[in-house]
Amino acid sequence: MRVWPLLIVVIGVVCGLIIAVLGEATWRLGALVIGASLGVGAVERIALPSGEAGLLQVRSKVFDVVVLTVMAATIIVLAIVVPPGR
Repeated sequence: MRVWPLLIVVIGVVCGLIIAVLGEATWRLGALVIGASLGVGAVERIALPSGEAGLLQVRSKVFDVVVLTVMAATIIVLAIVVPPGR
C-alpha cells in the first residue's frame, strides 16, 4: 500500500494548521494552505491509478475527487470571504 500520496496532503494540512495558529494575521494564509493541500490531494487522486493512490482511495475515483475538490474550494472560499476582524 502506498502511503506517500496521503502523506503529502497531511503534511500540507499540518503546515497550514501551524501557520493558522501563529496569530490573527496568519489564519487566512493557513486556511489557504490547507485548501491548496486538499486540492493537491484531488489532483493526485485524478492522476494516480487506483493501485498507486494508496490511502487517498476511499471510494470510487469520482467520489474521492469530488469530495476533496468541494472541501478544498469551500475552505479557500471561506478564507477569502470572511471579513477581517477589528
